[in-house]
Amino acid sequence: MSNNKKVSVVIPAYNEESYIGACLNSLVNQTLDRRDYEIVVVDGGSEDETVDIAREYADNVIIQHSKGVGGARNDGVEVSSGEIVAMTDADIILPCNWLERICNDFRADGVVAVYGPIIPIESRFKYKVLIGAFNKLAHFAAISGIFHATLGSNTAIRRDVFQKIGGYSDMSAGDDYEIARRLRHEGAIRYDPMLSVHFSMRRMEKYGFIRALYIWAMNVVAAKRGTRARINYTRQTYR
Repeated sequence: MSNNKKVSVVIPAYNEESYIGACLNSLVNQTLDRRDYEIVVVDGGSEDETVDIAREYADNVIIQHSKGVGGARNDGVEVSSGEIVAMTDADIILPCNWLERICNDFRADGVVAVYGPIIPIESRFKYKVLIGAFNKLAHFAAISGIFHATLGSNTAIRRDVFQKIGGYSDMSAGDDYEIARRLRHEGAIRYDPMLSVHFSMRRMEKYGFIRALYIWAMNVVAAKRGTRARINYTRQTYR
């Protein structure tokens, strides 16, 4: 787009026709003025109606050319114009004040990235308990400076800093932790406990919570050691 925006929202997608409409509908109904942000969908070669649905809402829909979900986010940032780049996923539902809150969080001096917790869309008790525990751990780790779990479903980064550090790696899991390790050398990373998004647990249903957590943890360890991840998700279509 020709005019720079305050925020560019980047969304990777692959065969997401069942979910992406609700996600994008929540994005076009934000309290932030629609003229102040753009929506970029990066499609990974969908074989369903994902692209057609995305074009009804998004300002730009492009085809992914880089490897992995991190590469898709990088592709989206490359064609966007916002001073802030906000990351989310195609199955996420965003509160109406999500972008406004992100902009407010960046007003603090020295902040280069902002992220927040996730809330399960599904009402199953075990997910509320497990994700509740994860959010508490993430909050404690952030305020204590141990690590930052800047989840790709709910993170925003200053464009100039994102470009300086080279964006996301092509890790299929744990890239959220890996990018935070580089971001912390550029300024403050802010965890906002009120910056929540509604998160689908369908991946956990597909893989199993323990297996998904194990893959993420092993990739986090690899990132901390500066080695390549050896365990990867395979691309899946979720219904």
